[in-house]
Amino acid sequence: MAAVTSPETSPQPRVYFQTPAGTTEEPETPVRKQGRVTVKYDRKELRKRLNLEEWIIDQLTDLYDCEEEAIPELEIDVDELLDMPSDIERAARVKDLLVDCFKPTEDFISELLDKIRGMQKLSTPQKK
Repeated sequence: MAAVTSPETSPQPRVYFQTPAGTTEEPETPVRKQGRVTVKYDRKELRKRLNLEEWIIDQLTDLYDCEEEAIPELEIDVDELLDMPSDIERAARVKDLLVDCFKPTEDFISELLDKIRGMQKLSTPQKK
């Protein structure tokens, strides 16, 4: 229904729209789409990778006997390790990264290699 104001109350006529009695308008609820990252990659694989990264940080804080913020700048690239043909090469790469660590690293390296075995490499999404 439209109601027009009279010229006496307003210099220009205005139209107001009212909802007819008995009808209720429900606001549209937005449909949540799955994010591009979880469409491209398997959600389980992303969860595994996140858990592995958290485990690595915990282990490095123990190895370097410090807080997370004080860990020396080093990057253990899981995809790089997965690209290597053998566990011997992977172990050598991680050992090179941990050269500044004075505690024994063999157990950490062994557990890390066990954890990444069977993981999938997360490749960069290709634009279509």
